[in-house]
Amino acid sequence: MPWTQQPVHFIDFEGSVASGVLEYGVVTLLDGRVDGVRTRLCAPTGRVDRADTEVHGLRAEALGGCAPFSDDWEVFASLRENGPLAAHYSGAENSLIRSVWPYPRNSPDFSRPGERVIDWGPWIDTARIYAQLYPGLESGRLEWLVGACGLQGELDRLAEAHCPQGRQRYHAALYDALGGALLLASLARHAQTAALTLMQVLALSTLDPGRRDSIVQRDLF
Repeated sequence: MPWTQQPVHFIDFEGSVASGVLEYGVVTLLDGRVDGVRTRLCAPTGRVDRADTEVHGLRAEALGGCAPFSDDWEVFASLRENGPLAAHYSGAENSLIRSVWPYPRNSPDFSRPGERVIDWGPWIDTARIYAQLYPGLESGRLEWLVGACGLQGELDRLAEAHCPQGRQRYHAALYDALGGALLLASLARHAQTAALTLMQVLALSTLDPGRRDSIVQRDLF
């Protein structure tokens, strides 16, 4: 079954392990298109560094009245049960979600059909996929890839429709999640990458050759 027929939930967090998640954005992809979005601001659980605020534009005093990220356990546990999570350089998102909830509920292991696992992964990682499909790329940065793939105009149109006022910019959670989701969705526009199975997409999402070969062998046999 092509990967496009499986819901994929593309996630971006703003914040750090020290401050906690200050904002999240989630974009659900299905059939190569945006099927739903979710975002909100979250109360800090620790100190928000000035240097971090200069990047993401979020100040602790403006977030004090928000509910903490931990209140949304049911949201993220349900997403993980429904489809694989995705991110651009997924290590950061994996670390942040695990700092709040070390494990999700018992969920499908999308790299092993029919089996289950208590883990937020395996993640689909657009930075790793593009690095392996296009090894000559100048940069793996989200902003650079979106521009290089001719997706900036589409991203801005989606941001105008879905992002909160003042958060229609890079380093805002839903904007970045939309950008990464568009990179993934663009693979559905080409016959060869649209025909990949979910396990093949997951294999392309890891730079660990042993893990990649293991996933590919399960896909073949």
